[in-house]
Amino acid sequence: MTGGAGFIGSNLIRRLLSRGERITVLDDFNDFYDPARKRANVAPMLDRDDYRLVEGDIRDANLVDRLFDASQNPGWGGFDAVIHLAARAGVRPSLSEPILYEEVNCIGTLNLLEAARRRGPEVFVFGSSSSVYGINPKVPFSEDDPIDMPISPYATTKRTGELMCFNYHHLYGLKTSCLRFFTVYGPSQRPEMAIHKFTNLLAQGEVITLFGNGDSRRDYTYIDDIVSGIIAALDLAPGFEIFNLGGAETTRLGDLVQWLGSELAVEPRIKYLPDQPGDVPITYADVSKAGTLLGYSPQVPIREGLRRFVAWYQSERT
Repeated sequence: MTGGAGFIGSNLIRRLLSRGERITVLDDFNDFYDPARKRANVAPMLDRDDYRLVEGDIRDANLVDRLFDASQNPGWGGFDAVIHLAARAGVRPSLSEPILYEEVNCIGTLNLLEAARRRGPEVFVFGSSSSVYGINPKVPFSEDDPIDMPISPYATTKRTGELMCFNYHHLYGLKTSCLRFFTVYGPSQRPEMAIHKFTNLLAQGEVITLFGNGDSRRDYTYIDDIVSGIIAALDLAPGFEIFNLGGAETTRLGDLVQWLGSELAVEPRIKYLPDQPGDVPITYADVSKAGTLLGYSPQVPIREGLRRFVAWYQSERT
């Protein structure tokens, strides 16, 4: 698994280990956010015999090749699947560093696909993003919708990753699932993401800056639901499929802030600014395909998920 020290990856690993899987993690612990947070995510697993951590960059093709070669060691056994979650994330940072996003998200993905083609395994799960839908005027977003209007370098690199995955399925038979995640949140969420950032500002009595008038809407997905969807895609191992993994409901940004304030018993102070380039007005997942093929059904509604997140946040501060 790549990116296994991050928010989604570390939660996924705990579930996989609990069902008896053996996991090799490749992560570079970059400074997109404090690497200490990621090291804390993996610390409880470092002494396990069924967990192995390799520090390195997916842009390093030689390292990736050596890692796949080492997987053939009889003492460990070959890889059964690749779960590729490593990426430079975030719409706004990609506007200022598009080349970095291209290198990590596209070249890094290509390195992994090439290694899987040459050495196996044939099962490849790719973490994509709802950002690929761009300014799609139709809601909810369906996997069959045209997606020719991405509005950030990040979204473009994720769509590129999907296309490369299809290419390797078509040419070499890789069994590939591309999973479009919709705004994942929950305990250990990345600190720059909205729910974590807003909670931190509210708890400190700071002003929250909202771009636009607070009417933009997002489909927020609790981490436990995302993990269930990833594992279902891993177990299905289809020839090639794209799946939306979302909460299947939308939340107005202004309401999100008010609900977080209610959980923290704080009255939000809000400053409104113009819309940001790269932001989309709405994300909303049609999960009927994932429901039919994966048995996916989001179980944690937004208000319950916010309660769980705030409880975790408060426990971390004590």
